[in-house]
Amino acid sequence: MRSTRHRTIRTTATAATAMTLVLAASLVASAAAPKAPDAGSASATAAAPAAVGALSWSDEFDGAAGSAPNGANWNFETGAGGWGNNELQNYTNSRNNSALDGNGNLVITARQEGGGYTSARLTTKGKVQPQYGRLEARIKIPRGQGIWPAFWMLGSQFPGTQWPDAGEIDIMENVGYEPHMVHGTLHGPGYSGGAGIGAAYTHPQGWSFADDFHTFAIDWAPNRISWSVDGTVYQTRTTADTGGNPWVYNQSFFFILNVAVGGSWPGYPDGTTQFPQQMVVDYVRVYDSQL
Repeated sequence: MRSTRHRTIRTTATAATAMTLVLAASLVASAAAPKAPDAGSASATAAAPAAVGALSWSDEFDGAAGSAPNGANWNFETGAGGWGNNELQNYTNSRNNSALDGNGNLVITARQEGGGYTSARLTTKGKVQPQYGRLEARIKIPRGQGIWPAFWMLGSQFPGTQWPDAGEIDIMENVGYEPHMVHGTLHGPGYSGGAGIGAAYTHPQGWSFADDFHTFAIDWAPNRISWSVDGTVYQTRTTADTGGNPWVYNQSFFFILNVAVGGSWPGYPDGTTQFPQQMVVDYVRVYDSQL
């Protein structure tokens, strides 16, 4: 697969002591029927994801158009400075860059304004920090050269435990010059940055992932994580894949949603890139594990 970049893990949110997600819900999820294995999958043997249990937490992004995402769930990380990847955007907490649309979606908008770019980066640090289970989001990603959307996680011990020792799970990343492809990657001690452990998934019809919503998920259990897109598992990683380096994923992690503009991996906007660009998130959900 393409070597992924060093994902900066700078955080400006002031979080309480990291909390393991303690959730109660009466909703029982019925997972969508899995698709047939994708011949373009990075995995040698694509498979259906594991069965899931009860829905233990979700944000369905219900609310009035123009309102902020639920502050009980989400923090804003703000600022510019490249974020360790030579990115161009300034992350803000403005409704111009992150807001509910009134139709059950969170919209993160990257804009070209004031001679630069603005966008948003939201985290659940100190608020929602699951450990194991089915973790998924239904997302319509943005498009264009230099656009870099992601749905990912960092270990809840961060920043007390620095990156990459705290661990990073990239559930979905896309770089705009690969509209038909998404990536899932682990970064940990001894296998970070370009040496991250992961794989890419190609759209079964070769279409752009920005054309429609897709469900990006991991099934996470002790010593094992599997990635899926729209119900097709395309890779599974275990302690055997870290080359003797520590497996740092048997702990709680928090979610991150963001849209970066530019960077060493995606490259930079050019004359073909149109703004604004939007990542539309229908929901983020955590189901109890049945693995």
